[in-house]
Amino acid sequence: MSIASGPLGPLSRSAAAPAVASRPRGFLPSARWKDLAGGLVTAAILVLAWDLLVRLAEIPPYMLPRPWAVVEAFARQPSFLLYHASLTLTETLLGFVFGVAAGMLVALVMWLSPLVRRGLLPVVLVTQALPVFAIAPILVLWLGFGLASKIVMAVLVIFFAVTSSFFDGLRRMDPGLADLSRLYRATRWQEMTLLRIPSAMPALASGIRIAAVFAPIGAVVGEWVGAKGGLAFIMLQSNARMQTDVMFAALFLLATMVLTLRFAADRLTRRLVSWQPED
Repeated sequence: MSIASGPLGPLSRSAAAPAVASRPRGFLPSARWKDLAGGLVTAAILVLAWDLLVRLAEIPPYMLPRPWAVVEAFARQPSFLLYHASLTLTETLLGFVFGVAAGMLVALVMWLSPLVRRGLLPVVLVTQALPVFAIAPILVLWLGFGLASKIVMAVLVIFFAVTSSFFDGLRRMDPGLADLSRLYRATRWQEMTLLRIPSAMPALASGIRIAAVFAPIGAVVGEWVGAKGGLAFIMLQSNARMQTDVMFAALFLLATMVLTLRFAADRLTRRLVSWQPED
């Protein structure tokens, strides 16, 4: 009996994606609104505490500007800041997409071939063990000051998280599914596509969420070492000129970018593992 047309196909799908009880409509949106409201309240408290600290401690503006001064700095040159933010966002998104794709591909190849695994695993570990600030100057030297070095830097930062998460998910399939695969004499390719990849989706989703947070760090580190533009470029220039308010405006744009990318990755992974219940 063919594994694709026999009982294994439907059974594997039901085992890898168990049905969950339907929740009341609006439950998840309500929870997300509560999280958003909680985040806004926390941000408002931090901004008020920041302003109070500057006032009471009489901190000079070149050391810590008041929140309103940061808003004014953005209002003075919004197009300039948004242009450089778009450069960092482009580097981040491309690095995120390529990093996730490369991590998934390497994890699949490592599971399919134990021989390749023994050769690739040390390389994967080394990419994570080396400090990013040690790699960035070499990438800038090889690839120049353009987008390429920043994209590769972002890929290296998130590559390990995606690879290790997905590979661990591929290895830790439910024993019942493994027995079912042996019962129907499934090939290694059929076992991977019909059983292991669906079972590994929750682990991959965790890796993608982590990658969404760390991808901007790789792009910014690359810009910090050498770049013609980007948010890190603005931070370096404004720091040299004692324009702390501009530097904080760039920092807030970077923080907004990270939060937005993390939110988008969370929505994506919810669809990717829609059968998995969440608290």
